[in-house]
Formats: sequence, structure tokens, C-alpha cells
Amino acid sequence: MPPIISIAGLEKRYASGLQALKRVDLEIRKGEIFALLGPNGAGKTTLINIICGIVTPSSGSVTVGGHDILRDYRAARSLIGLVPQELLITPFETVWQTTSFSRGLFGRPADPAYVEKVLKDVALWDRRKSKIVTLSGGMKRRVMIAKALVHEPQVLFLDEPTAGVDVELRQEMWQVVRNLRASGVTIILTTHYIEEAELMADRVGVINKGELVLVEEKASLMHKLGKKQLALQLVAPMREIPSRLSAYKLNLAHDGRELVYTYDTQAEHTGITGLLADLAAAGIGFKDIQTTQTSLEEIFVDLVRAGR
Repeated sequence: MPPIISIAGLEKRYASGLQALKRVDLEIRKGEIFALLGPNGAGKTTLINIICGIVTPSSGSVTVGGHDILRDYRAARSLIGLVPQELLITPFETVWQTTSFSRGLFGRPADPAYVEKVLKDVALWDRRKSKIVTLSGGMKRRVMIAKALVHEPQVLFLDEPTAGVDVELRQEMWQVVRNLRASGVTIILTTHYIEEAELMADRVGVINKGELVLVEEKASLMHKLGKKQLALQLVAPMREIPSRLSAYKLNLAHDGRELVYTYDTQAEHTGITGLLADLAAAGIGFKDIQTTQTSLEEIFVDLVRAGR
């Protein structure tokens, strides 16, 4: 199946001389959730704005559903829904009015049944007659998603969709996104909440200083770059690690009551068997043992640091 979005050699240099994007190559698969991660100023929003036709690229090409964003702008843009970070909605219209109006902006004929479906999908049907000004921040964010979906796009961009939203509403938003993907919508998500990517994304892309430094299946990325930690809860606290165990690069934690061993999941030998034997030989006893996996956030931070 051909990709829904194809990006080749994309660059953006502003008149100030700032190069916001440097030869970005990327393909987004139809029906996936793709998480785009990066620090502030990395180029995430510039990339989205170019695909959506808001910013003109300096060079390179972008197609959406086979339509070039420059040569066939209307066809490409009609396939895209965009939910920006800012809440750009008229405060004194009702939820129904502002959503229906957005459908007309894309030349779609009036279709009350479809507007009803969208509002139900984002859990706003019961508030359809409410004025925007009366809604909570989380509900306003859902109105933005409804406005982006009402013209029946194939691709939805969510730029920091849960920024400023409390934990409970954030989880509601995650469920909305999962439901949209289940209906066949391709979703590109930018976020500072890396748990969003870890929970929902099929693939992860990391952008830093305008360069796409990594694109990987989420599970593969965590398996390839993630490390595991073995935490041994000691029978008796330790003040320092014996020199005979220095090769394992152990760390003491919890006031000397825990030994932590970090190992590479991809290594031919993890060293755990040797460590346990050497602990026994040194007379160090432990009463419990736990393993933890490196989180996506830790992997992301390491990647960004490596690019500095």
C-alpha cells in the first residue's frame, strides 16, 4: 500500500538565515499513529505547517494521498485535518455552529448526520447547543478536533493536543485518538508528553535542530535502544560497593539498601549470571530482585543529547 504522506529532501530556510528543516525524508503509512518528538525549536511545527500548506518549503517535495502540496494544493489540503496548539474558536458560537461552519469552509455540502457522528465521536454531542465560551479547556480541545474532522479528512495532525489539559481529560483525549485511528484516520501527533507516544504510537520519529535523526517502530526502538535495570534489595545495607564488583558498574540506591545493575538487552551476555555468582562469593545477600525497562522518554533524552 502506498504511503498516505511522502516527504523527500524537504528543507526550509527563513529570510533571517535560520534553517528550520534540513533534508527531511519521511513516509507516513495509511492508518497509523505516528508520533513526532523533539525539543522546542526542533522543527516539528514547521514540518506540520509545510505539509498543511501554511508555510512554503525552500526545497524538496511533499505529497498527500498522491497530491503534491504545491501543484495540487486544494486536493492535498482537503485530505488533511489540523488541530493546532492554539484554541482558535469563536467564543459565542455553539459547538454545532462552529463545527458545521468548518465543513462548509472545505466546500463540503451540509450533512447534519455526519456532523452528529463527529460530535458523538469526540464526546460532544450532549454539548452541541452550548456556546464555546461555556466549555472547559478539554472540551474546547475536542471542539478543535471536531472542526478538523468534519470535512472528512484522511489525515489528522494533532500539534500538542493535550497541552494544558489535566490528567483525566488527557486520558479521555487519548481514547478519542484511538477511536479515530480505528475508524481509518491516519494520525500524526506531536507532543511533549512522551507517555502519549509510548501509549499510542505505532512509530516514533525524533527531530532535532531541523534534522530527522530517527524513525523507528516504537516497540523496535525500545528494544534496540532501551536498557534494562536489575535492582537487588539487599539483606543488609552497604556503605560502598566492593572493588571486586567494579567491573559491573553497579550503583547503590535507597541509602545503600539496593544495588542497581544496568545491562544491554542486545548484548550477547547480560552478565547477570556472573554478577549473582560474584555477589554470593562476596557474601552479599539479597531478599528481592526486580527488573525495569528504559522508558521512551529516557531514550528520547539520550538521542537529543547525542545530537548536541
